[in-house]
Amino acid sequence: MSKSSIVSYTADEIRAKIASGGDRTDWARVDAMTDEDIERAMRDDPDWAEFIDIDWSDAEWVIPVTKKSISIRLDEDVIDFFKASGKGYQTRINAVLRHYMKEQGSKRG
Repeated sequence: MSKSSIVSYTADEIRAKIASGGDRTDWARVDAMTDEDIERAMRDDPDWAEFIDIDWSDAEWVIPVTKKSISIRLDEDVIDFFKASGKGYQTRINAVLRHYMKEQGSKRG
């Protein structure tokens, strides 16, 4: 799929599309589906193959915290270490700092 065919909408834009009839989903059909119909459709969908038997009962709704852009000076070898493990190195640095923060918090209490 080319990037030119990928679109994104805000929740308000989607609500407006639905209200104006611009949505092509057959909501009556969706509302009429039973849990068994949904599970059957999922089992027939190859994109769900590796997720179908996961126990979702302990799943938690996680709302990501807001990120704040800062400038920080780190030792070159520290940056090289995190970059060497591939894309997402800033996220990994954040995870290490978050772990440290939680450890420090548990020592205080």
